[in-house]
Amino acid sequence: MSENRKPLLGFVHKVPDANASGSSGKTHCPSCLGLFKAPRLLPCLHTVCTTCLEKLEPFSVVDIRGGDSDTSSERSIFQEPKSRSLQPQIGILCPSLRGEGQGLVCDLCSDREVEKRCQTCKANLCHFCCQAHRRQKKTMYHSMVDLKDLKGYSRVGKPILCPTHPAEELRLFCELCDQPVCRDCVVGEHREHPYDFTSNVIHKHGDSVRELLRGTQPHVEALEEALAQIKTMNSGLQERVEAVAADVRTFSEGYIKAIEEHRDKLLQQLDTIRVQKENSLQLQKAQLEQLLADMRTGVEFTEHLLTSGSDLEILITKGVVVERLQKLNKVEYSSRPGVNDKICFSPREKAGQCRGYEVYGTINTKEVDPAKCVLQGEDLQRAREKQTTSFTLLCKDASGESLGRGGEDVQVAVVPKDKKDSPIRTVVQDNKDGSYHVSFTPKEAGVYIVWVCIREQHVQGSPFTVTVRRKHRSHPGVFHCCTFCSSGGQKTARCACGGTMPGGYLGCGHGHKGHPGRPHWSCCGKFIEKSDCTYTGGQSAPRSLLRTVAL
Repeated sequence: MSENRKPLLGFVHKVPDANASGSSGKTHCPSCLGLFKAPRLLPCLHTVCTTCLEKLEPFSVVDIRGGDSDTSSERSIFQEPKSRSLQPQIGILCPSLRGEGQGLVCDLCSDREVEKRCQTCKANLCHFCCQAHRRQKKTMYHSMVDLKDLKGYSRVGKPILCPTHPAEELRLFCELCDQPVCRDCVVGEHREHPYDFTSNVIHKHGDSVRELLRGTQPHVEALEEALAQIKTMNSGLQERVEAVAADVRTFSEGYIKAIEEHRDKLLQQLDTIRVQKENSLQLQKAQLEQLLADMRTGVEFTEHLLTSGSDLEILITKGVVVERLQKLNKVEYSSRPGVNDKICFSPREKAGQCRGYEVYGTINTKEVDPAKCVLQGEDLQRAREKQTTSFTLLCKDASGESLGRGGEDVQVAVVPKDKKDSPIRTVVQDNKDGSYHVSFTPKEAGVYIVWVCIREQHVQGSPFTVTVRRKHRSHPGVFHCCTFCSSGGQKTARCACGGTMPGGYLGCGHGHKGHPGRPHWSCCGKFIEKSDCTYTGGQSAPRSLLRTVAL
């Protein structure tokens, strides 16, 4: 390879538009758009100012020489002297370049669109320049290809140059290093490496790439399908979100309307209560005012009679005055208002349904009266050690009516009578209907005192005592109506009541001799289900009592 071969510069910088220069392309610089100042001819046959060329950003060297063709004449035309500002490795983008494919302009005249490409010079030419190119002696045998015949215009661009030797085009491929190289590389750092032209090895490497491509394409299809599913899911998600949002809005709007309607009902109820209480107060006021007027009239008349009347007048009117005063003294009246101002709002109390929604909040005018509250339950007077004892507290108002609501502060204390410093743990359960379930478990037998208070006041019957007995003896038999029923008709089954039935039945039966007429224990004959069993199981016990029936 010749040592005196010098690299040629390729100008590759974009300007606004080729048509903008028009016919002035021969006299104006395509970079600064002004008249040429120290013009320089480039390998692509474009001319630019020297100052414009020095300002462009360098990136590579473009060599438009053919492979083995004679380029001596081209060297004489395109060769540039060396300077400090332009090094041999400088390359720039031509201002006439418009990209690849459609819109390319001729590399020589910069005025017309490209029609053909010289495969030897790697230059894009218009029809006129192509004819001129073929008329020249040195280029008449260059291979010309129609631009439309180039596959996808992929080979329209400038040749790819070697990064190590910018003046050489990458046309070879080093098999050992697996990379494209130039002619200078195979005689330098890639010496003795197996290499071949890129056109010869493209099939082998292309096949390996195609094989990888075939393995990759299913992933592309899978990813596209996944993306399609994600898109579908996203659309479905949006639709579902909108549907749920519509349901939420519908529910909220309905609930708000129900609450507003319930609010109006509560306010109307409150106004009705106000009117009723005011009417009662007005009636009581009128009655008291009339009674007061009668009282004053009687008192004033009597005082005037006693102070101003004669003895005879007093004696004559005595009967009428006494009768009137006696009637006034017997009139019953209340010195307190007949109604109170006890009106409360319970926001957490259920108020039923409104428009199909559960609503809360009630207005109550009743107030608990501890003196009217009552205690109920079988365990109020008796209890067993280590067994849960319970009773019920019913809260009522001053008129004796049930409150019908909970929320009262009920305090219960259970202490042994002889050990008042050892209270028993109690459990109070609010039934939310005006009743409270109270339970406790005494650990020892004895007498216990029970306090039940509401608002620090004892309820009716409190405090009271409960006698706790020792744990009762369990019944080994069954609590039944008769032996025939509990044993399923067995003739040999017996009962402690001593009753029998005709036909060889040893146990009791309904309406037969010895039957007590009510349910009883088969082991001892007691009628109370929760009772101590008196059956001892000794030798003195009748043998028939040992054969009790167990369900």
